[in-house]
This record gives sequence, C-alpha cells and structure tokens, in this order.
Amino acid sequence: MIKPSSLGDVVHTLPAVALLKRHWPESRIRWLINPEWAPLLAENPSVDEVLLFPRGEFRGLAGWMRIPAWAKRIAASRAELVLDFQGLLRSAVIGRLCRGKLLHGLSDAREGAWLLYDHLASVRGFRHAVDRYLRIPFELGIAPRPLEWSLPPGNAPAMLPSSPYILLHPFSRGAGKSLSLEQTTAFCRAVFPSRVVLVGRSEVEFPAERNVTDLLNRTTLLELIWLLRKASFVVSVDSGPMHIAAALGTRLVSIHTWSDPAKVGPYRDDAWIWKDHLLTKMRDLDGVAPKRACADVLALASFVSEQLQTR
Repeated sequence: MIKPSSLGDVVHTLPAVALLKRHWPESRIRWLINPEWAPLLAENPSVDEVLLFPRGEFRGLAGWMRIPAWAKRIAASRAELVLDFQGLLRSAVIGRLCRGKLLHGLSDAREGAWLLYDHLASVRGFRHAVDRYLRIPFELGIAPRPLEWSLPPGNAPAMLPSSPYILLHPFSRGAGKSLSLEQTTAFCRAVFPSRVVLVGRSEVEFPAERNVTDLLNRTTLLELIWLLRKASFVVSVDSGPMHIAAALGTRLVSIHTWSDPAKVGPYRDDAWIWKDHLLTKMRDLDGVAPKRACADVLALASFVSEQLQTR
C-alpha cells in the first residue's frame, strides 16, 4: 500500500484497504505513509504494519538517488501485490523498487507514473476521491460491501472544552480555502452562547471570546480526532479534518470556496455543503432539490444554531 499523503487522501483510502483485508483476511498489509499522518492508522485492524516514508530525505536530485537503497531495505520480502494509490512518478518508482510481483495503480496517475504499472484501474466516470480509490479493489475482483472507516479513538487534549460544543476549523493551507479572521470572529460571536472549539493551524492570533476555547496550533492529530468525535457539530473548510469528521459521522457543514465538493466534499449523503452562498446536502448536489440561501457567515451561524436545536 503506497499512500503517503495527504491527510484527507489517507482518510479517503481507508475503505479500500478495509475491503482488501476483508477479502483476504490472511494477507499482511503494509502501508507506506508520511510520519505526520501515521497516527491515523493506529489500531487499524486492516493494517498489519505501518512503514514511515521519510519524505524530507528524498528532496531534489540527491534525494532521488537515495530512494533505491531505502526501497530495498523496506522490501523485506517480495509482495504479491503493490498498490499505488498516490499516483505520482515517485510513488510508482518506489512501487517498482519494492520488488512486488504486480504493481497496480489508477488510470489518472500523473507524471507518467501509469507507464510503470502492470495494471491500471479505470477511474473514468468516477468523481469523488473515495470512489476512485475503490476502483483498485473492485478491479481485483473484490465485491463492494458496506464501507468501513477505521479511525483511532484519539486522545483527550490537556485543555478540555466544556460540552456541548461546535468545532470550528476555519483555516487551511490550501490557497483561497480559509475563512478570514474577521469571518471566524463573526461566526463565533453569532452562535453565542453556544461553545466553540477552535482548531487547526494559524499564523495569526485569535482574539479572546467568551464562548471560544482556542486550541489553534495546540492539538496533535490524535487529540483532533478526539475533539471531532465529541463535537455536537463541525464547521470546517475543505481540509483533512473535515474528511475525518465525515468518516466519524459527525454532523457537519463543509465550506467550499473554489474546490468541487462532488470530488473532494464529505463522503456522506447527509453532510451539508456551503458554496456560492447556498447550503446543499451532499446527496442533492446534482439534483433538483431546493437549496437554502446562506449569504454570509452570520447566516451560516444561524443555520448551525438551528441545527443544534434539531437532533
């Protein structure tokens, strides 16, 4: 299994791996992943061994030269299958160097990676990332079943918020995806007296608010998972934490500025999408169901407060 990153993509791959393990329960599945995302696989019954991918060691031309020796070390025995869910030239090269009998990948792999595969799983007509990754087990003859999202229970943070609370993840590393500081502050004030737990990464300091527990830059990945599990409602920009919330079944609004929710939105029919000043459920994105107007973050805050009253 080659899927080093990113956080949301790792979450999207979990159902495909669960299908593989259920189909071949005696198989030994090894997952190659970036160290920062490895906690996501803790206690996963479908993964027998986690292999850390030292991405920082392979930068530049000198880094490429180090890959063969490293790949030889991790390929302790020849695998029956190597599955490249990453779909980049480097991941395909690593797959080849791991001495697998067969290397499978996706038909939309980039950078010429598809030239190195023994078999291409066709993803034509499949939009969402989860559905694309499921094509690999399906084309291996594994019948679709109810999907599983095995995630660790997480760890309680040192600063425990009072319950119930809205978990707000307003900032993203992706360009143009974040709420502004002003929008974030306005949302928190508008939902008062409901408690808000603020999470994620930010280079700006958030002003103190009576109803806000500020955990920006203060949680580990496992603490974030714990907080997402306990939240009464999650409001998140398009990001990895949003996909974790969807996998956990937490009630959710996913904020999409320019990204396409049909491809990277929450993989849950009843999750809400806020895009182009409209609120839509995932299951209604391509349908004719009426959409709810939502002009700004104040309207979004009003909607979330309303949802908290209707469990």
